Amino acid sequence: MTETLTFDDPRDRRIALGATGLLADFNRPELLAASDIRIAERVAELVHETSETVRLALALAIRSVRNGSTCIDLAELVTDLRSEDDELPWPDPETWHAEVVASPLVDADVPVMRAEGRLLYLDRYFELEVDLCRDLLDRGERPPPEPDETLLQADLARLFPGEGYAEQRAAGERAARGWTSVLTGGPGTGKTTALARLLAVLASQATAAGRPPLRVALAAPTGKAAARMKEAVAAVADAEGFTDDERTWLKALTASTMHRLLGFRPDNGTRFRHDRRRHLPHDVVVVDESSMVSLTLMARLVEAVRPDSRLILVGDPHQLASIEAGTVLRDLAAGWGSGPSSPVSHLESGHRFGGAIKDLALAVRDGDADTAIEILRAGHDAVRLVPGDDGLAETIRALVLPDAQAMLTAAQEGRVEEALRVLDGHRLLCAHREGPYGATTWNDQVERWLDTDAGYTLGRPWYPGRPVLVTENDRGLRLYNGDTGITVPAGDGLAVVIADEERRRFAPSRLGTVHTAYAMTVHRSQGSQFDRVSVLLPDDESRLLTRELLYTALTRAKESLTLIGSEDAVRAAIDTRVLRASGLAERLARALESSGA
Repeated sequence: MTETLTFDDPRDRRIALGATGLLADFNRPELLAASDIRIAERVAELVHETSETVRLALALAIRSVRNGSTCIDLAELVTDLRSEDDELPWPDPETWHAEVVASPLVDADVPVMRAEGRLLYLDRYFELEVDLCRDLLDRGERPPPEPDETLLQADLARLFPGEGYAEQRAAGERAARGWTSVLTGGPGTGKTTALARLLAVLASQATAAGRPPLRVALAAPTGKAAARMKEAVAAVADAEGFTDDERTWLKALTASTMHRLLGFRPDNGTRFRHDRRRHLPHDVVVVDESSMVSLTLMARLVEAVRPDSRLILVGDPHQLASIEAGTVLRDLAAGWGSGPSSPVSHLESGHRFGGAIKDLALAVRDGDADTAIEILRAGHDAVRLVPGDDGLAETIRALVLPDAQAMLTAAQEGRVEEALRVLDGHRLLCAHREGPYGATTWNDQVERWLDTDAGYTLGRPWYPGRPVLVTENDRGLRLYNGDTGITVPAGDGLAVVIADEERRRFAPSRLGTVHTAYAMTVHRSQGSQFDRVSVLLPDDESRLLTRELLYTALTRAKESLTLIGSEDAVRAAIDTRVLRASGLAERLARALESSGA
């Protein structure tokens, strides 16, 4: 029996004061927050639902979305959560489910909840899932593109030469023959190589058919990820096989965030300017880092893509999912499978990314804790595990402070490009944002070390050499979540130089929400890569310590990786999966089976 969880502080804002019955009983840390309860109470009142068990189910459905799931299975939920707190009065799952299905919350002209088989949804997420699945199936039922076969085979041979490109060539050919493509694989497996060469193949087909040049949209969930995709595609264009015109065309492609691509609407925070009535004008829409895309954003994107345009989703389904609800890339890969008619291509062969970092990543991905520990014990130069015990501060100081000092000196002396190179050279990644293992804590500590070394206070929050991470989109300034920059002297004041192609400068007062970026959370690091990465592992009992988090963190490293923590923490991470409930994979597979696809 586990100990019942309680709030230590009666003034804790997570306590729903005045709540009674089951909702009050379940108002526990990691179960129901006050916001879950208040919303459930108000919605239930509107439809005159008085049942305590039904109200509890609604509050748990709200909680599930807050935790990244799009639906709940009451039987599974009881099994999972009872293991954490078996003193709570859990209803019988079968009876409970039947009562919810008969409730006016579900059985109404305008339902608040939806029931499908064993799953319960909030209405919005049910509709999003249904719409996304239908739109994807409709795209698959269209007559496929009819490429010039002779030209296609010649271009595939030219752009994917030899056995070294066999996987990418097969993926490229599959994508050239369909309207929707999903290209998955770990870091360094050649996803961007396959993408850039595929785009050249498609452009060649358009030219041969006498059509205008392809309009291509490159997009990603964050500004940083979009910038990296543009840079990576341009870099591939310098390789063998491309014509001069193809190189010029690929390097001229621009990239944007998905929000910017779809177009913001000042009158609606959940809809976009482009939708199923006002389609995007592009012939090809590419989304990189698709594992980070929520159900809501993916549904909005797919409905906005023209039926006769190609949609290409690129990403690694083993990475952390969106911070919002949904595991779309993982669901699509599972729902479609990998058969001959599937639009999913999974790349396995490593190219750029290899050695001990790759071996460790594969062990973590596959849940093989013993192999992971063996790799960490082997003494590889590129991968090491250092203790995170009493010497934690000195360990982090040795890893982070030299780069912080180098950025400070370079910025003070006006060497902006050098400061930006140092910024992308190393990053400390943390599972938590706050607390002893949190990014905020260690950003503050690095600044204190810099003050001590300088012999005076640098002038926080702004000082030359301060690395900056943008954490909110600003359409007016064209700054997006994930953008980074460095603070430099500018006349009598300071400016922040953004690490984009234009090297735009902004006065600090013009910036919205930004954080210091010596350290950042693993979630914030998605879409980025650094030469060297240090990962601060929290206590092995941390709820954030998961296989997906560890895999995402270590695959940010290109050259070397330092894990700071214990072997127990590594094992705990590998043995703990992120559990998110979703019906999308089953819905897609079921629909494909019924259609005979």
